[in-house]
Amino acid sequence: MILHLICTSFNNKHNIMKNIFRLSVCICMTIISTSCSNTKVLASWKADYASDIRDNNVLVITRTDNTQARVAFENEIRDALTSEGIKATSSFTVLPENIKLTQEPTDESKEAFKSFMDSEGYDAVVLSVIKDQEETTKTYTDGGYYAGATTPFYRPYYLGFYSYYYHPLTLASTGVYVEPSSTTYTYKTYVLETVAYDLTKEDGKKLIAVVTSKIENPQDISRNAEVYTKKIAKALK
Repeated sequence: MILHLICTSFNNKHNIMKNIFRLSVCICMTIISTSCSNTKVLASWKADYASDIRDNNVLVITRTDNTQARVAFENEIRDALTSEGIKATSSFTVLPENIKLTQEPTDESKEAFKSFMDSEGYDAVVLSVIKDQEETTKTYTDGGYYAGATTPFYRPYYLGFYSYYYHPLTLASTGVYVEPSSTTYTYKTYVLETVAYDLTKEDGKKLIAVVTSKIENPQDISRNAEVYTKKIAKALK
């Protein structure tokens, strides 16, 4: 009877420990998945005369097939420029449908784009593109060990060294065994580049700013667009 109770207690605690372990893994992965998003500026440069763009009519372009990302990034950059007193427009609101941002341009589309820029009076551009992307997979493992005493409560035999030393439950590894478990986590990292051109400048001086950034594990597009734009603004100040 006593042996039966001990075994039952052990099995119950074993299952409880397994469930607690699995729950803790889920919690950890949730924290990881919601906190790993990180935006970092890798490099930045601006011309001494970059501030001249304040007098320009700027078209903001984000070259991507992802409409949600395009809208979010273009609007954030447009708002940042507007807050500095610069006239800026998001391209998704004005660019003709026959001008495709992500397709290799033909002679006809090149001419159509230049004609659009001239006719609408855009003499500056802030363009964002994805330069590189990679997928990373990490595996987190745990378990495969004994988690210690079979009960969280101190029994009488704990009170004395010899009673503990001679007790049957301390003669062998009778702690709760945590079975090996692994969780695989995959995330993407993007390298983005934002360039600014002042089309009123002479050849060789049209490029006025370049910012290269890395976004790791983007989940909330709007939030990442906001953070990315702040990083760009800070890098160019």
